[in-house]
Amino acid sequence: MNNNKIRTDYGPGPFVIDINKATLANDTYRTALWTGPHLQLTLMSIKPSEDIGLEVHPDNDQFLRIEKGTGVVQMGPTRDRLFYQQNVYDDYAVFVPAGTWHNIINTGKEPMKIYSIYAPPHHPYGTVHQTKAIAEQEGD
Repeated sequence: MNNNKIRTDYGPGPFVIDINKATLANDTYRTALWTGPHLQLTLMSIKPSEDIGLEVHPDNDQFLRIEKGTGVVQMGPTRDRLFYQQNVYDDYAVFVPAGTWHNIINTGKEPMKIYSIYAPPHHPYGTVHQTKAIAEQEGD
């Protein structure tokens, strides 16, 4: 497998990968790397001054890990009450309970490299969004 151009969802069968290398090599806004019946792994690359987009997942807990970059995490009970704010850096983990509004903003000068785990899966099997604009057009 060539980690420089990951474009395939390897789920739901057994799968092993160097997650650090795969995350750092990812150049898409979002790629579903593995989707199973109860869990999903996505890779994200967030451009400088961009964000993942303020969102809420009513039925999904979410784990995000910043492999590379600096940013700010915002969370709260409603889109206009983001009371929780925390700076994040390389190797930080973010836990988002289901029903919590959240956003991550890249405050650095280079793309922020993130992997995210949803339980249960949130995106359709095989999702690849080259850019945030494409994801937004698709309503995701």
